[in-house]
Amino acid sequence: MIVHLFDFDGTITTHDTMLALARFRKGRLRLVLFFLLYMPWLVAMKLGLYSNQRMKERFLRHFFGRMSVHRFGQLCQQFAEAHIQLVRPRALRCIAQANERHEPVVIISASCVEWVRPMMQQFDVQVHIIGSELETADGRLTGCLSGNNCYGAEKVHRAQEYIAQLSPQPSSLKTIAYGDSRGDKELLAYADESHYKPFR
Repeated sequence: MIVHLFDFDGTITTHDTMLALARFRKGRLRLVLFFLLYMPWLVAMKLGLYSNQRMKERFLRHFFGRMSVHRFGQLCQQFAEAHIQLVRPRALRCIAQANERHEPVVIISASCVEWVRPMMQQFDVQVHIIGSELETADGRLTGCLSGNNCYGAEKVHRAQEYIAQLSPQPSSLKTIAYGDSRGDKELLAYADESHYKPFR
C-alpha cells in the first residue's frame, strides 16, 4: 500500500490560509498592522529565539481570541466558499488519482482542521485531515493551541500515528510526501519518496 502525505499551505494551496482567513475577517490593513506591531517577535522566531507555536498563538489570539466556536465554524465555511481558487488544480489531480487507486491520502498541516476541512469539502476527493488543534473554553476560542503545533517534527509524529492505525506492520507501507517549506523538512526526510514544490 502507498500512503500519500500532503502538506496543505503552499503545497495544495497557493497561499498561507491562516493569513488569508485573518485578512478575510479583519481586512488587509489589520493584517499589516499586526505584522508591524509584532515585528520583534517575528524576527526572533526567524532567528530561532522564539517558538513558532508561541508566535502562532499570538496571531490566533489577536484575530480570533474569544470568538465563539459556532461563529468561527461559520467564518471558516464562508472563507472556504469564497477562496476555492486558492487550491491548486494539479494538487487536486494528484489526490484524485490516488483516490482512484484506493491509496490513502492524508493532509498533515500546521493549519487547523476547522478551515482546512471545509476548503477540501468543496471538491470531490477523499482525504483524511490532521492539523493543529484549537483550544476552547466555555464554547469560545482561547487563542491557544491544544497540544503541539503540527509543524516540523510534529508532522512526522502525527504521520506515524496515522500509519500505525492503517497497518500492524507500518514498514510494509510506502510513504510519499509532498511539501514546500521549512515546516515540511522533517516530513519530506521521513517519507520513502518526497516531492518538494511539486505542483507549481
